[in-house]
Amino acid sequence: MALALSTTLHTSFDDAVARTRKALSEQGFGVLTEIDMKATLKAKLGEDMEDYLILGACNPPLAHRAVTVDRQIGLLLPCNVVVRTDPSDPGAVLIDAMNPQIMVQVADQPGLHEVADDATTALRAAIDSLSADTAKD
Repeated sequence: MALALSTTLHTSFDDAVARTRKALSEQGFGVLTEIDMKATLKAKLGEDMEDYLILGACNPPLAHRAVTVDRQIGLLLPCNVVVRTDPSDPGAVLIDAMNPQIMVQVADQPGLHEVADDATTALRAAIDSLSADTAKD
């Protein structure tokens, strides 16, 4: 099973972030957290790396359904979406969304299957819309 649902955009990092936020919003996800790994690693360790942003995306109805089945599932929420510059191709930005099916494998609760399927459908639609927007450009 793949760890992520992914696509590649050929655009600026800032544009990829804006488009990713919009695509997530259109599928009912809000961004609850944002971690700028590049800035954090530079500030804390003095290390340089490519642009790398972790967005903690949450779809409240799906999150509610998941925690209703298993209160500990909050350990796997929100769904992380990573927007990062491809170090091997500076003109490319990679978008990776956590595969919600991982949640089912980790928690092994039968009631989570449908929630994970719905979350996968929504995240896949967001990722696919980014790819579709690229095809139009």
